[in-house]
Amino acid sequence: MEVVCLDLEGVLVPEIWIAFAEASGIPELKRTTRDEPDYEKLMRYRIGILKEHGLGLKEIKETIAKVFPMEGAKEFLDELRSVTQVLILSDTFTQFAGPLMEKLGYPTIFCNELTVADHGEITGFKRRCEDGKRATVRALQSVGLETIAAGDSFNDLGMIEASKAGFLFRSTDAIKAAHPELPAFETYDELLAAIRRVIG
Repeated sequence: MEVVCLDLEGVLVPEIWIAFAEASGIPELKRTTRDEPDYEKLMRYRIGILKEHGLGLKEIKETIAKVFPMEGAKEFLDELRSVTQVLILSDTFTQFAGPLMEKLGYPTIFCNELTVADHGEITGFKRRCEDGKRATVRALQSVGLETIAAGDSFNDLGMIEASKAGFLFRSTDAIKAAHPELPAFETYDELLAAIRRVIG
């Protein structure tokens, strides 16, 4: 039995931090896991910028309320879930994910959690586990499941490379050039067809 593991941001919904950077007028917050492979470093950087500007969870949630799935994403996900099990593995946070999961029809998601002070300041974050996407894929495999994975960023490479089949989706030219062995797709139809071929 196969389980398809998908990244969230950049694959099914726009990048939340980029949307918030544009809404807040803080271009430094446009830096994502497409640019920075070290997730811990990236999050410390983001939290520092939020503190500097006096911004917290409330302001980010106001932006998330205006973020919608990419065109065709929900239809792709619905079709995929009709033929196989799907699990979203994301480095986003439970506090961000709820409204987005509603818009996607409540798929299952494993993600991280922010630590937030009573007044709304984001003070830190808790990861589910180290190298969470790869670790989750390995855990699924340990109970007899085969995984197929797709994502767009540096932090997706672990789960993609550890899976029976893995794909880049709407990734950067730099990541595609560094990993020519990974099939890269730009449309949901292409990705769905590739997954169907693996499932058989």
